[in-house]
Parts: sequence; structure tokens; C-alpha cells
Amino acid sequence: MPARRERLLSASLALAATSALVAAAARCGGGDGYDPLAVAAARAALPGNPEASIPPVCYAATAGGANGCWTCHTTGFGPNTLADFDLQRTYSFSDAARKNPWTNLLEDLSAAAARTSDAEILEYIRQDNYAPLRKALRALSARRDYPGYAPDLDLAAGFDEEGFARDGSGFRAVRYKPFPGSFWPTNGGAGDVFLRLPAAFREDASGAPSREVYKLNLALLEAAIASPSPLPREGEPAPAAAPAAGREVEPVSELLAGVDLDGDGALEPAVTRVVRLPARYAGGAAGVPVRPWIYPRGAELLHSVRYLDPDQPALLAARMKELRYARKVDEPDDWAIARAYEREAEEKDEGRPPFHPGGPEVGLRNAFGWQIQAFIEDEQGRLRLQTAEEHRACMGCHGAVGVTVDHTFSLARKVPGAAGWRHQDLRGMPDVPQAGHAEPEVLTYLRRAGGGDDYRANAEMLARFFPGGALDEAAVRRAAPGGDRDLVYLVAPSRERALLLDKAYRALVLAQRFEAGRDVVLGPATGILRVVEGESTGLGEAERVYLDGRLHLAW
Repeated sequence: MPARRERLLSASLALAATSALVAAAARCGGGDGYDPLAVAAARAALPGNPEASIPPVCYAATAGGANGCWTCHTTGFGPNTLADFDLQRTYSFSDAARKNPWTNLLEDLSAAAARTSDAEILEYIRQDNYAPLRKALRALSARRDYPGYAPDLDLAAGFDEEGFARDGSGFRAVRYKPFPGSFWPTNGGAGDVFLRLPAAFREDASGAPSREVYKLNLALLEAAIASPSPLPREGEPAPAAAPAAGREVEPVSELLAGVDLDGDGALEPAVTRVVRLPARYAGGAAGVPVRPWIYPRGAELLHSVRYLDPDQPALLAARMKELRYARKVDEPDDWAIARAYEREAEEKDEGRPPFHPGGPEVGLRNAFGWQIQAFIEDEQGRLRLQTAEEHRACMGCHGAVGVTVDHTFSLARKVPGAAGWRHQDLRGMPDVPQAGHAEPEVLTYLRRAGGGDDYRANAEMLARFFPGGALDEAAVRRAAPGGDRDLVYLVAPSRERALLLDKAYRALVLAQRFEAGRDVVLGPATGILRVVEGESTGLGEAERVYLDGRLHLAW
């Protein structure tokens, strides 16, 4: 039996066995009948869309040279050797993917949204659906062995002044610049991110908990992931202009690191710049190598996607649309990473859809060591485990995409230093350029995409920054470094639009048709392809292909 068929059969058998266990648990029931795993179990036998990993934005119309594709598809950097910029030129879709499956985007949900009052939606989004998920999974785990992620971050306990979770879980809040387009609040994308390293990274050499060691290790990871150019490692020459080079971090001890991190020739108790990475992490993690642009095994990222609350300073509502969790369960070496990209290219050339081992109860694993699991709202607004098909939709952006740094987005875009270790908040954050760019990132996106989203459907952004159909660059530059405005001015919606987006998304939740998409547009969908015909996007002919898209930022 060919190896691939054997893997598929093994995965199918494992998923069938898991489904039987989940169904049995569902029959046992809970006090209120809330079983977050039941829906995924009930749909386990449904094959679904094999190409669900192709995100909706890949069906954006590029007529007239409108290009939002450059933000993801670019030249490879560092260990990410994938140069996929040619996807700006051609639709590299299988026959099965030619028809746009994300039909929710083709529906104008304005009428459905209008049937909900502002008071109703505000009451809804201000209800907490995260704490009930934690409670339900704890109860379920007490009845049987649940192998997946059970949220252990107590959000109600909050975070201290340094961004550490007060519950002692080890999670730390990350403040970051949202990725352009769909992830802006004005397009319904608002969320927060929390990072946790394994226990050894939080302990000193004797095994005792140490916040100072943990801060040092987090600073080293920040410098390794968020530096636009890979920093030299211990024993390699430091950059010539040491004071201006490297990555700004919160104050950490070079004495604990045992390495001159800032390159000034002395070991000091508090430095705020890393220009050279040590060979290994510190304290209990002293045996773990520091690898530029690679997370260590055991690193965890928790990401909530929220409704928009216009009365909250950071716009984040209590209610979550989704809860996403990723854990680095394996750390492949450089050869294995390169081979994984080769296999991905071979599968695409042969017209095979991507294969991701695993299942809803444990999450899906990509070829680069990340296990990804997610929860989404049920029709009652409770968070439930995503189905296998819904999980596959996560893997497109966290599989093989040219712009990512170790197949993640947030930490590479963290606000440098201590200001970036707190709960997400766009206030005071400038529109800095991408690495290697001279112009601010949002300005560059608006120029190239021709609107405030990939579909040019955000009427509010068009009215605000494209008066008369032409981009008002002076208005956008007000949020650049040194200007009088910030990212809130650029990418936050008005109160009216925020509530309309909330109401429209609630309509999707009630329908429970996430296999048809989980993004909404307000108004007619004119910039979205229903069927992809031909191979060319037209961007090559229009000379609108860009090879300079970067996740990293020039802070």
C-alpha cells in the first residue's frame, strides 16, 4: 500500500474511533446539554471541501490591477524558502477549487443585520462565552480522556502591568500590529494573542520559577522571531552599528544570559537591545538552541477572534467568534523544513489537496511542527470544537505561505520591547512600514489593493480615504510615525459599521454554515469571483506584481 494511502487510512480509522468516543460522551450529556465536542463528532464522516485551506481572499477579483495578494505571496526569507509570488500572477487552483465555495461572502447580509437592534447586539456581544467553554471541557475531561486543548488561561483574572496572566498559567499578552486587510477591525477582524513557553523556560537552572529568566527567554524569542534580518548568533560577528542594530526588548539581564547581547563589550544587569543571539536559551531551557525565525518545541499561541464592541477602548467584545490554539509539537531541522516545502510543491503539481494528519479532537498538524485546534460559535453562541472541514480552513494561512515566520503571524509583528507585552490595543500604535519599505504599510496596502479590503467592498474606507475615487495619501499619512493620528484612525470602524458587522456575523452563526465561509461583507459582493476562469489574474499583464511583501516591520 502506498505510504500516502496508508497515512490516510490510519487517519480515517483514528478519526472514526475518536468519533465513537465523542458520540458516547454526548449521549451521557452534561447538566445543560452543552457538549463542545458533539458537533465535530456528528460531522466526522462528512468529507467536506478538500480544498478548504484556500482562504476566501484568494477569490478576490483583481480587475484593474487591484492586488491584495502581495501581502501573503512573496519571496521566501530565512528558513521559509517558499517563494510563492507567482500566485499573484496565476490561479494555481485544482479543478475542484475553481468554483468559489465561500458563498457566504456573496450574500448581502445588510437586511439580516438590520433586523437586529443595537441594544440586542450589544447585549449579545457583552456576554462571556469563553468561561462556559472552560467549564464544559473540564467537566468533559473528568468523564473521560480528552486529548485536545482545554483552555487553561483565566481571562477573568486579567493580566498584570507586564502583561503576565495573573492566574499563574504562564501566558503573556502580545500587542501587535494587525496583518493588512481582513484582520483589521474595520473588516470585522479584531482579536488578541497570548504566548506561553514551556515550564523549563520559566525556571532558573535549579528548577525554581523565575520571572526574570522567563522575561529573558521571551526577549530572546522576540529577537529571534521579530528581527527583520536574522541576528548573528554567539561567536559570530555582531553588526557594525551595534547601538542602532538588532531588536529592542524589555530590560533583561545579560548576566543571566551569560552573553553580551547588546554588543557593547560588557555584561550588564539590564539591557534593552539584542544584536547577537546566544547559542541557547537560559535557565532551565539552557539545553534548547536559539534558532532565528524558529519557535522552540512546546511554544504555545492562543488567539481569540472577537466581536467588535465600539464602547471598549480596544474594540474587543467579551464574546468570542473563535478561539484558536497552536502548539509547536515538533521542531524540524533546516533540512526537514526544506523537504516539507518540496513535498508541498510536489502535491500541488500533481493536483492533490493538502493533507494534514490529525482530527478535531487533537487538532491538525502542518508539516512544520505546529498542531492547530480551534473552537467556533454554535447557534446558541456557545463555543464548540470546529469540524474537520472547519479546521482545514485554518491550515491555508498556517501551512505553506511565503510571508509567514515559522508559519505564524503575530509575534513577528509585535510592538518592540516592554510596550508590546500587554493586551492588544491599537491606540498610540503608528502605521510603520514593512521591513525594506519606505512607505507606511497601510498606505502601501491601500494603494495596491485599491480599497480598504481585498474585495474593495468596505464602503466606509472608500468614503474616508478614497474621496472621488482617488486615494487621499495625505490623510493616510497622518497615522505614520510622527503624525498626529494612529492605527485606530486608519483601521477602526465607526460605531454604526462595527454594530452592523456584529449583526451580520451573528446571522452566519445562526445559520451554522461555516463551510460556506466565516467572513462577511456589507453590501453587494462585486469584488469577489464566483468562478475562477482561466489561469491569469491579470496582475502580470498590468505590471502590478510585487515581490517585497514582508511580515516583519520597520519599527
